[in-house]
Amino acid sequence: MNLLLIESPGKIKKLSQILGSGWQVKASMGHVRELANDGEDALGFDLIGDRVKCRYTVRSDRAQKTIADLRQAVARADTVYIATDPDREGETIGWHLAHELHLRRPYRVTYTEITPAAVRRAIAQPRHLDRDLVAAGRARDCLDKLVGYKGSKHVVWALKIGAKSMGRVQSATLHLLCQREAEIQAFVPQDYWSCWVEYAEGFKAFYRGDANATDDESKEPDEAEDRTKQAPESQKVLSQSEADRIVAIARREPHQVLRIDKRKTSQSPPPPFITSTLQQAAGAKLRLSPDKTMKVAQALYEAGHITYMRTDSISLSAEFQAAVRDYLQQHDPSNVPDKVTRYRSKGNAQEAHEAIRPTHVTRTPEALAREVSREEGQLYQLIWNRAVASQCRPAQLAKTRILSQSGPLFWEARGQVVTFAGYTKYWNNISEDTRLPNIEARQNLTCKRAGADKKRTQPPPRYSEPKLVQLMERKGIGRPSTYSPTIKTLKERKYVSLTKGKLQPTGLGMELDGVLAKVLPDLIEANFTAKMERDLDAIADGKLNWESYLTGWNRDYFYPALIKAKQEIKQFVPTRVSEQKSGHRSAVKTEATEVVCPQCKRFMTKVFSRSPKLKADHFLSCSDREGGCGTVMFLNVATLQYELPYSQQKPDPTKLSEHPCPQCGQPLERHEYTREGQQKVMLRCSNPKTRRDKCKEVAFFKTKTGNWWSPKWGELGTPTAKTAKKTPRKQRRTSRGRSK
Repeated sequence: MNLLLIESPGKIKKLSQILGSGWQVKASMGHVRELANDGEDALGFDLIGDRVKCRYTVRSDRAQKTIADLRQAVARADTVYIATDPDREGETIGWHLAHELHLRRPYRVTYTEITPAAVRRAIAQPRHLDRDLVAAGRARDCLDKLVGYKGSKHVVWALKIGAKSMGRVQSATLHLLCQREAEIQAFVPQDYWSCWVEYAEGFKAFYRGDANATDDESKEPDEAEDRTKQAPESQKVLSQSEADRIVAIARREPHQVLRIDKRKTSQSPPPPFITSTLQQAAGAKLRLSPDKTMKVAQALYEAGHITYMRTDSISLSAEFQAAVRDYLQQHDPSNVPDKVTRYRSKGNAQEAHEAIRPTHVTRTPEALAREVSREEGQLYQLIWNRAVASQCRPAQLAKTRILSQSGPLFWEARGQVVTFAGYTKYWNNISEDTRLPNIEARQNLTCKRAGADKKRTQPPPRYSEPKLVQLMERKGIGRPSTYSPTIKTLKERKYVSLTKGKLQPTGLGMELDGVLAKVLPDLIEANFTAKMERDLDAIADGKLNWESYLTGWNRDYFYPALIKAKQEIKQFVPTRVSEQKSGHRSAVKTEATEVVCPQCKRFMTKVFSRSPKLKADHFLSCSDREGGCGTVMFLNVATLQYELPYSQQKPDPTKLSEHPCPQCGQPLERHEYTREGQQKVMLRCSNPKTRRDKCKEVAFFKTKTGNWWSPKWGELGTPTAKTAKKTPRKQRRTSRGRSK
């Protein structure tokens, strides 16, 4: 009996069908071991000289049961093959399995697609675990824990602002978002005018200050951008008076064609998908988050429909390229290129992998749609179209530029026509055609209208999730397997929020990044993090010893940087020391503020406190000033706003509904909240005094039909508050009956 060890149980059925009798397929359910949480700062490893002594422990009770089951399967097997995922993480998981299952030199097999040919070819050509890949995986684990655990404990937690963690990739990514937010906040909008003329000959031209001036033609949109072409504009005119002068000349002076420039050009097809470009395209076209994209792609991979979805290589196998060529010759012969199109990956790509592609080009999206879910079918269609497009002929374009003149002014019109669709039949990333009329040089033109549109410069946009993935890849931050988890962590830590599809740093995220930029500036810079990724690549290539690298990096940079940061962090944390004792009480340190008391309108005082009940290190009080009313306010660390105690908060009258609380009869209020990055709304009791006990189960959620429904109270009716207050139990039974 042969035993094949894999990661995901979702692949067992497919692989068992391929391998047939004489084989048993078992899943490790992902990682089975991890670094222990012991030793200095719970790192689970010690740095001794130029050696790293790691202590590993079984990850969970479930992992312990999985290991026991796998040991029994190993005892019954004649030969054991480890077929964890074909990347560094998969190699490291295989190494952990070998240790826990006491396998001396197990066979290691890898495949990037779950098809009979690929799996059997891998089984026929086994190898042993790659020590260099395992070393790179172990180095990454230790490096991430070293930065995450020590940085979080000695820097982040010391701030006492509610931040929970920092991380090697996490903090560098947050810094990119905060840098863009700072640009947006510093942006000063400027008014300008776009001047134009509309000709009776059937086209529109825009003002150019110089006959030889050539604005850059609009670039083709990338994966994370919408294909809609932005409206053309003239050279910016910075005053109303100048715009009026230009328009007056345009209306007064005759117009004539000065020059017509025509040229033919071609647009090459884009390469097939890698992890980052798949996430970008799925976000732009399907509105899927990176995390959701990878879950759907995982299902397609496990079902044998696509190749492995965590890759940064754009290369395709010769067999697949030949299959696409055959497919095109049968179905689209005019799109067969003269020679096979090949792409060169960037320097740090893992060339052992292929790009993301369908396992069989003959399995079209239409044929597969009946076998998979709607989201899986849509994502597969993107992957199939992109892979086929990459092997097609270039698109042919005819571009035209008309330059006209009126008095001393010059006007320009641009047109673009696709003369041969080529690859765009499958992947259209070329803007809509703009046809210009057939006119001749020196031809007189008739100005129908002339005008100037007032506009305002816009700040740089915030990043969408797919756009951030693109930026992370370009900056060299992280690797394909880390893009999605990093963004997910930033949202879970409440360092960023998703607002109208864009990632915006919260007050907490901005404050944390501001401190890290002062005390650990190198660690959050993209170039610094990218250098660490290149070092891990060198370890994977066998060019660098992982233990020497990690101990040297800690000795030469991180340890002294952390010591310095621990000293500097004190300036960001208010000193809470007792002053001279007065009687039996210690005078507490206070500071004056300009926060106005919501009750008596006097300025409140900041009172520093070590109370473990506080999420910050202080609160505001109105009792330390003459005539103060005694009101206190606490800092909400998520919003960085001061709030009254929960029981004293008054409901916002604009958020009150006409529905009564089924428990106490008070009006229900609309409450907006964020879950998994999505803005949601619910109805809850508006009485803060009962909301946490008597009415804590009162929660109504919006259904697809637009009604309000509660798991306990059923569908929300429209009784009067008086009735609801008198008969809450009866209403509860009625609601429960309806929900059934």
